[in-house]
Amino acid sequence: MTFIQNMVSALAALNPMVLDNFKKTIREWKGSIVILGNGGSNAIASHIAEDYTKVLGKRAICFSDGARMSCYANDYGYENAFSQFVKEFSDPESLVILISSSGNSKNIVNCARYCSENRIAYALLTGFESGNTIRSSYASGAIHDFWVDSKDYGIVECTHEIILHSVI
Repeated sequence: MTFIQNMVSALAALNPMVLDNFKKTIREWKGSIVILGNGGSNAIASHIAEDYTKVLGKRAICFSDGARMSCYANDYGYENAFSQFVKEFSDPESLVILISSSGNSKNIVNCARYCSENRIAYALLTGFESGNTIRSSYASGAIHDFWVDSKDYGIVECTHEIILHSVI
């Protein structure tokens, strides 16, 4: 199949009612929104945080400052950098949106654990294996759990961005 055919398949698998529920959650959220991801997912997180603030008037933030990220990676270890960011930039009314194409990124797994242990609401966007580490360990506590049935980073990342953009 071509990339476009795979994209169409991934989008067809999305449940419109689940997307509407996600949209309602974000639009009605009163606290801040912290959006986290690595690499391409970080670019998506940054873009969506900007849009949620600009278009929806939400206090949305992404961890994409290179200096801060390298400081946290050096001081806390990269696997704990995102957890530390959430510790410093969230509160009990925050929503943390965690994006990991593979669902196995150690820093995102640890951040999901931190959110779970500290009763901070979180949503998951993953792909690749349905039983990936993040989903198998933390999906039951997530207020939303989106999984894209693809092992292609492009398909997973584009679908995640569409899910997040569906809110606007």
